[in-house]
Amino acid sequence: MSIPRRSLLATASAGIALALSPLPGGRTSVRAQPLGDARRAWTAATEARRNPDPRLRALAFAILAPNPHNLQPWLVELTATNEMTVFCDLARRLPATDPFDRQITIGLGAFLELLRMAAAENGFAVRTETFPDGTPGRRLDARPIALLHFDPVAGMVGDPLFRHVLARRTNRALYDMSRLPEPNTLATLTSAAVPGAHVGTTTAPELTAALRDHVWRAFRTEALTHEPHMESVNVMRMGRAAVIANPDGISLDAAELEPLVAQGILTHAAMASRDSPVFRQFLALYEAPVLATPAFLWLVTPDNSRAEQLRAGADWLRLNLQAAGLGLGLHPQSATLQEYPEMDGLLRDVHDLLDIHRGRIQMLARLGYASPVPPSPRWAADTRIKH
Repeated sequence: MSIPRRSLLATASAGIALALSPLPGGRTSVRAQPLGDARRAWTAATEARRNPDPRLRALAFAILAPNPHNLQPWLVELTATNEMTVFCDLARRLPATDPFDRQITIGLGAFLELLRMAAAENGFAVRTETFPDGTPGRRLDARPIALLHFDPVAGMVGDPLFRHVLARRTNRALYDMSRLPEPNTLATLTSAAVPGAHVGTTTAPELTAALRDHVWRAFRTEALTHEPHMESVNVMRMGRAAVIANPDGISLDAAELEPLVAQGILTHAAMASRDSPVFRQFLALYEAPVLATPAFLWLVTPDNSRAEQLRAGADWLRLNLQAAGLGLGLHPQSATLQEYPEMDGLLRDVHDLLDIHRGRIQMLARLGYASPVPPSPRWAADTRIKH
């Protein structure tokens, strides 16, 4: 999951709405849209428990996994009666933002872990063969990401983190700066990762201040770099109708945005132009949530192999679920971790800032307490099946 992604752009656009559309009486508020067609998958997952096919029961939950730009890059093929093959939908990659498909692979790792958890809830163990036809190189390709075998197991015990699946969110809000996560809470959070993973956290004032400055500079760099920024602009879904038509990408459907879309103020062209007031407002308003960050979390792998990227996705999913269970907000800050030339210096700097000289930072996130937010849109599970 980068900074001008779904969560961050929604923050800025909500701010645009606040700045340009005051409510009667001088009050402003960003109201969450109710669950509708675009968010139907979150309730459909529970209903799918009645499906006789354990693969489809698991798939209904797996599609709720966090992923870059909310592009939902997974495709599955149902083969033998107890098998499923997972592919990357190559049209849903991010060649400018994520030129080596690292972030997309992390998203696929989160999908596989959530699918495994969902299958276990129904009494099935999933045997996973990753990259059964060979590991891709610089970019993902048409070969499968994983071949999954579903085996019934008597007395199968589910993962306790699974109970938090439907409460998991990416929380882009301003976090409560007066309430730091306690050390025992942070220990519980980081324990959710698979043993052997390295997860760091900090509430130290000097380091959190340095990280806030760092992610803000990374955000500005990405927003002012044409190709990565346009990659985000091109997947913006502006207004409720657009989100329902395409329940993926960057959803800009807060209630206050509807008149801005209808009046032609909030447009793709406005977001694309550095000279437009909408773009300038978008850029300025991101600083507020960055400054309202009392803690950070990061995830490091020993190397940057495809296997480690998938593992990072599994750990990222688990950390998200544990955060939901603890009432914590978690908000990925991936711009500084990206691998296009304009980010080279910032990527080196964040490793130095966190004193990491071995391994690769795969995820960096804001962490803290905040008000609840609604779920993100999702394509229905049956649209992710190859026919």
